[in-house]
Amino acid sequence: MLLPHRDPIADETVDAFATDGHACIRDLFDPTDVADQVARITDAGVALAYDKRPIEERDTYGKAFLQSFNLWRTDPVIAEFVLAPRFAAVAAALLGAEGVRLYHDQGLFKEPHGGRTPWHQDQFYWPLATDQTVTVWIPLVDVPEEVGSMTFVDGSHRMGDLRGREISDASDEEFGRLVEDQGLSTTTHGALTVGDVTFHHGWTIHSAPANPTDRMRPVMTMIYFADGTRVSDRPLTDHEQFDRQLWLGGAEPGALIDGEANPLLWPR
Repeated sequence: MLLPHRDPIADETVDAFATDGHACIRDLFDPTDVADQVARITDAGVALAYDKRPIEERDTYGKAFLQSFNLWRTDPVIAEFVLAPRFAAVAAALLGAEGVRLYHDQGLFKEPHGGRTPWHQDQFYWPLATDQTVTVWIPLVDVPEEVGSMTFVDGSHRMGDLRGREISDASDEEFGRLVEDQGLSTTTHGALTVGDVTFHHGWTIHSAPANPTDRMRPVMTMIYFADGTRVSDRPLTDHEQFDRQLWLGGAEPGALIDGEANPLLWPR
């Protein structure tokens, strides 16, 4: 288990996250400490991916990566990584929350010559009655410049729910036009090595480039929300209803989210 980092998160990192909606923390963990977990995640992420059709048969979203979900529930070794206080403590600090719970984990494995990840907002899918949400994006191999990490639209989380589209060509066009028309700035944290991670707010618009190499780009993500969050009681979209059943155990609108599927990870 990765314990909380011995040093507090720098004030400038917290401030940057509040302003920009994203932050990169280098050397958050030592790769040698998690070698077994990384190997297990890599194997399970590919084996349990839900769409393994040939890449040319998939739509734009499907071409972006192989996806697998809630790997922490399949293997106690993987659970040690996903539930680690190291990541959850940072998420709480960035959100200014006393505690955070896990929404779900998600393996995102961009295949050799896999496609671009379209512009989107993650929280489009989440039936949560809070804006205190954050995703940690953890490369499991070094990510060189030619593959690249994500690109973020700076400050877009402060625009809130833009009710864009699900991840698709349509969302890419819609948010791309917004960036251009409003002259919004974008940032990429570039090449990352194992141990470097990025965090981004649930409403931060982001994308990722295609993988032009012959090597897989395996990434593990975890989504956190502030402890005390309830299921949204506004009318939910079909995507949000799907997530409510799958990740929140079918909890009713307005209900406090505190079940075993969404464990409290910080403070423990």
